[in-house]
Amino acid sequence: MKNVRVTLFFCSALFFWACSTQTPQQIKDSVILADGTVSGSFDESTGITTFKGIPFAAPPVGDLRWKAPQPVEPWEGVKQCTEFSASPIQSTPMPFSMWTQEFIAPREPLSEDCLYLNVWTPAKDATEKRPVFVYIYGGGFSSGGSAVPIYDGEEMAKKGLVFITINYRVGILGFLAHPELTAESPNNASGNYGLLDQVEALKWVNKNIASFGGDPNNITIAGQSAGAASINYLVASPLTKGLIHRAIAESGGTVFATNALGRGGDLKAGEETGVKFAESLGVSSLEELRAKSTEEILIVRGGGIPIVDGYFLPKPVREIFANGEQNDIPVIIGWNEDEGFGPPPVSAEQFKSNAKQLFGDMADEFLAKFPINSDKEAIAIQNDLGALQTFGIQSYKWMQLQNEKATSKVFMYRFERDVPYADGMSDFGAFHTGEVPYAYNNLKMSPRPWTEADYELANLMSDYWVNFATSGDPNAEGLPEWEAATPDNLKAMHFNTTSVCGDLPSIELLKFLDTFYSN
Repeated sequence: MKNVRVTLFFCSALFFWACSTQTPQQIKDSVILADGTVSGSFDESTGITTFKGIPFAAPPVGDLRWKAPQPVEPWEGVKQCTEFSASPIQSTPMPFSMWTQEFIAPREPLSEDCLYLNVWTPAKDATEKRPVFVYIYGGGFSSGGSAVPIYDGEEMAKKGLVFITINYRVGILGFLAHPELTAESPNNASGNYGLLDQVEALKWVNKNIASFGGDPNNITIAGQSAGAASINYLVASPLTKGLIHRAIAESGGTVFATNALGRGGDLKAGEETGVKFAESLGVSSLEELRAKSTEEILIVRGGGIPIVDGYFLPKPVREIFANGEQNDIPVIIGWNEDEGFGPPPVSAEQFKSNAKQLFGDMADEFLAKFPINSDKEAIAIQNDLGALQTFGIQSYKWMQLQNEKATSKVFMYRFERDVPYADGMSDFGAFHTGEVPYAYNNLKMSPRPWTEADYELANLMSDYWVNFATSGDPNAEGLPEWEAATPDNLKAMHFNTTSVCGDLPSIELLKFLDTFYSN
């Protein structure tokens, strides 16, 4: 009997030794997820494995149109994930203004079946616990997609991150509120389906990213424009508690509802808009609405935008931050010097007249603080206002509230590099979205005439982003020091051919706008 016990002990020990020394499954071969197994594309030259078009929710079609995202249907076998999925339904993506093709989603395919994400990982197996970075696109909540060339994740993965891009529903298909939708919802809310898609993607990441060698306890979310507004919403929402650990918002925010990204109103207002939308299609019921084709829906001009729905957003973002109820996580926030928004500049005399419409009872104070004695001065301050009223003031107020009611640091920046332009292009300066190919080291995705200084700036910015995603602090040995911003230390990193941390730009104008919008 004694020999039998010894033999059993030896066999058990041998079994556990064999299991503990077995080589983990290689990510380049396949990855086992909660819902099934996927395979991607492994690049021998870079060591990066790429997975494109992984479903994170059920297709929101048929009876699931205008519903919160539902779980993925599990699959058998190995799903080949080597091609981007369709972008969400929107008007045909076309280059316009300063945005050339590399800034635009592919023209096709477009589909309501769009809830997929993409992963670039440098990890060889699931034991590595790399920092995770989730990027959310912009497009005014009416356009965009994760297949935009400048969002490619290979370069950031080469710097050590598990990099992810996600799709979410946009326009009226992503943000329709309606009384019948609210009534059928278990959360007594409707409207913010595109934002709920983002939450669902983050839940998927938390559940599955360890299989790609990522650390579910170290997730950074980042976005630009409407993507940055999304970041602000996600940081504020109670639905993301425990899902996110750091955030980057590039040219966007919703602390002050001063632009189209923040004027959606409350659930009642959203429902009223939804009823008018249904009437414009000649229908009177939700069943009839869901029976409409996507082509019929897109015929109606305009689209939905986020609202305070009482569920994803229980109250306005500013109120959530003022009460200290947001996710208390480190953030990088900033804007570009020449965002390119606002009406065309007018003469000094005309602008002085316009100031009375812009600032009402505070117009005289504005003109006294910022005297305008020439057309050149008028053009300069109008350009500054175009960037600050839309984006700069959002970053400034976010910084203030975070320092008042939270403990995590805020790092601010302004992107000031005039983006190079080729023959046939116009000079838009440091335009809206212009920082994205720099921040993600993706100048290679654009045919613009980049210089060595541009490549150096892209390497620097992406290093800061990677450091921040790794530790919550962008700083590292060998990089210019980037000070955290507080109301008593109004500092920002100025990104240009020479990048330095200095005084927050346009601070007096920001303070004036803060007072104006607060009132």
